[in-house]
Amino acid sequence: MLRVSESDFLSGSRVDLPKKPWGGRFKKATHELVERFTESVSFDKRLFVDDIEGSIAHVKMLSKQGIVSSEEEQAIIDGLRDIRAEMETGEFPFRTEYEDIHLNIEARLIEKIGEAGGRLHTARSRNDQIALDERLYLRRETREINSLIKSLAGAFLTQAEDNVGVMVPFYTHLQRAQPVLLSHYLLAYFEMLRRDRERYMDCMKRFNVLPLGVCAGAGTTFPIDRHYAAELLGFPTVTRNSIDTVSDRDFVIEFIATSAIHYMHLSRLAEELVLWSSKEFDFVDLGDEFTTGSSIMPQKRNPDVAELIRGKTARVYGSLTAVLTLMKGLPFSYNRDMQEDKEPLFDTVDTVKSSLEVLAEMIKTARFKPESMESALTGGFSTATDLADYLARKGMAFRKAHEVVGGVVSMAEERGRELHQLSIEELRSHSELFAQDVFECITVEGSISSRTSYGGTAKQSVLKQLEECSKELELW
Repeated sequence: MLRVSESDFLSGSRVDLPKKPWGGRFKKATHELVERFTESVSFDKRLFVDDIEGSIAHVKMLSKQGIVSSEEEQAIIDGLRDIRAEMETGEFPFRTEYEDIHLNIEARLIEKIGEAGGRLHTARSRNDQIALDERLYLRRETREINSLIKSLAGAFLTQAEDNVGVMVPFYTHLQRAQPVLLSHYLLAYFEMLRRDRERYMDCMKRFNVLPLGVCAGAGTTFPIDRHYAAELLGFPTVTRNSIDTVSDRDFVIEFIATSAIHYMHLSRLAEELVLWSSKEFDFVDLGDEFTTGSSIMPQKRNPDVAELIRGKTARVYGSLTAVLTLMKGLPFSYNRDMQEDKEPLFDTVDTVKSSLEVLAEMIKTARFKPESMESALTGGFSTATDLADYLARKGMAFRKAHEVVGGVVSMAEERGRELHQLSIEELRSHSELFAQDVFECITVEGSISSRTSYGGTAKQSVLKQLEECSKELELW
């Protein structure tokens, strides 16, 4: 076996390399252009933790089954742990000649411990190895994403608790619709995040399955114990069909699709922060820490962070389209095209995590403006539905009540007054059902307090939501 000196290996200087793992079939060396074109180690090296974890479990299983000796097992495990330490400290010399993270680690292992290192790949292919690495990676990152979702949801919960008495218009078609409590508005984002977390957890059920041991796609002649390997790696079950296992990237697509839905929610939040922080709304102050200035206009304070989150939605959607397109025409089983799933996957993970981190801090420090919000409740006749509901409770069919109140609104608009500023005589000119008690329900406060249905915006309903959300959050 060709040996490379420690100094040459660590310095990264050019040395004669061992043959490729498939070198026995080939008479000519791989062209340098092909090596550069086909390498993936420049981006899949981030899987080193997962690759080493999977390899340690694999060799433990091989030893248990008597396929390698206990001495070889220990030498391999020690060597892999040394390699992980080199990678964590940045000392490991990744080389494109070894193509990917798997071969880089294997070559270094053989260099460190000799022939025993070559036994690690027994009863394993890079086809099932990369499927394992990606599943381990996604399991780790999904747990981290869910932790970040919890932080953002917690920030909304705290703001909702701190702003229970604040009123704000909610909008349909970006027109003022009805008055609600700001807390109710903020808890709507908590609900979005709850669903996102549930989707990630459900998605994990389908990638938290061990693929290792199916080899290239037909299984192996060695007496392996896949369920033992699954136990070592914390997988509740193993894949059932070897061909499907190495062909499958559904779990990558589903993760990115889940992230696309989640990121759509983050984008909608970002859009509202952009609108609400404008002088036209003036509902929230995002602070100097989460805004930037203009290079020419000294007065500006721009919501660039929110705009970038909104803009990065394109990256996540693009990644989903890329992987769907990548897989749509591939025959069974493994094809090299599938190497192209990693960069969209990694970019999705990075984009989601960084956006969640910054959003949680931005929501925590945001200062909402009750005066501006409540001032926006004047104009727009936001209690018109309450007026129609009043007539319906008096026995009028709601469709008729809707028509009557439309006339009342038209009259108020012509006379430049709010609904509660109209006299009882003016109201009764549209319907004899109006009585003095109508004024109790067409104020902003009366409108909000009357919406006591479960999930509504009345204070007692919102307090109930807060209580339930707080209990849920503790279990996340």
